[in-house]
Amino acid sequence: MSEIIINNARKEYNGLAVIPDLSVSIPEGTLFTLLGPSGCGKTTLLRMIAGFNTIEGGDFYFNEDRINDKDPSKRNIGMVFQNYAIFPHLTVRENVEFGLKQRKLSKDEIKKNTDKYLNLMQIAEYQDRKPDQLSGGQQQRVALARALAINPDVLLMDEPLSNLDAKLRVDMRQAIREIQREVGITTVYVTHDQEEAMAISDKIAVMQAGIIQQVGKPKELYHRPSNEFVATFIGRTNIMDGNLIKVDGIAYLEFKDGFKLAFPLLNKEEEQPVRISIRPEEFIRVEEKGDFEAIIKDSIYLGLNTEYFLELNYGENVQMSEESTFYENLNSGDKVNLKVNTKKINVFTSDGGRNLLGVSE
Repeated sequence: MSEIIINNARKEYNGLAVIPDLSVSIPEGTLFTLLGPSGCGKTTLLRMIAGFNTIEGGDFYFNEDRINDKDPSKRNIGMVFQNYAIFPHLTVRENVEFGLKQRKLSKDEIKKNTDKYLNLMQIAEYQDRKPDQLSGGQQQRVALARALAINPDVLLMDEPLSNLDAKLRVDMRQAIREIQREVGITTVYVTHDQEEAMAISDKIAVMQAGIIQQVGKPKELYHRPSNEFVATFIGRTNIMDGNLIKVDGIAYLEFKDGFKLAFPLLNKEEEQPVRISIRPEEFIRVEEKGDFEAIIKDSIYLGLNTEYFLELNYGENVQMSEESTFYENLNSGDKVNLKVNTKKINVFTSDGGRNLLGVSE
């Protein structure tokens, strides 16, 4: 296992910096996810760690070992790709053995390691099959077993589940999480799927335009995003323009209709225009007069939850999420009263660049 340390990494294509200046530390034994939209630089950074991309600036370390100039074959990494990349002409066992044979280990060591990971990945019963006789999930298990069998210092995974159907993705992400914990290997995992990242990761780095916006545990990113981009990329949220004002020294969030919501957590901040983030589940429907009045425009039943699309009394459109019941009694055109769970509100500067509540460390 290795700690990965990246200092001031820079990557250019045709003179254009796609990763201008990136620094991050990935603790030993962590499942660390690079999360962001397509084109944000996450796969580029992974390939720099692997040695598949050139490095135009900065330093990459596995523990104390600077790896910038090391060939990929000398970095002792395991790779798992989106398209599995297992050998179609070899059996499952031969695929898992491949890296071990390349390292010229003894037959006993090869058999011992191969058996270990065939069993760990629950594919021992398929060991004599060729890849075309396996499902997508089984093929991905073979790819993971082959990557782990060589006992790498670092495991790199590039969108490994994106070719699987929805149920298989859920099953496989749980399998990867359990196996990573059992093996304890430092893992860098790339995905654009925020739910997948939340479910699988010890820590997540959210990237945009080659820049890390925030690093944290999943619950930290969800509940205290560092800026508006992170708030909207991790889960769903309603972003509303408003003002932070003071009344007798107490901070209030003032909404477009003039409604003022006491928010003493920001008593030390100056008055200013703000962007207010309220997640759909933090709107609470009440019978009495609430913070807002709204009209239901539409709804979507999703099993566990029902999503409501609402228009507030002053014209703003928001989403509300409620636990579903068998007897849904709300219809389009119905009026509802809403309160807000103020403990879960986030407030950003007017440009969305900073959370006025700070960020959990």
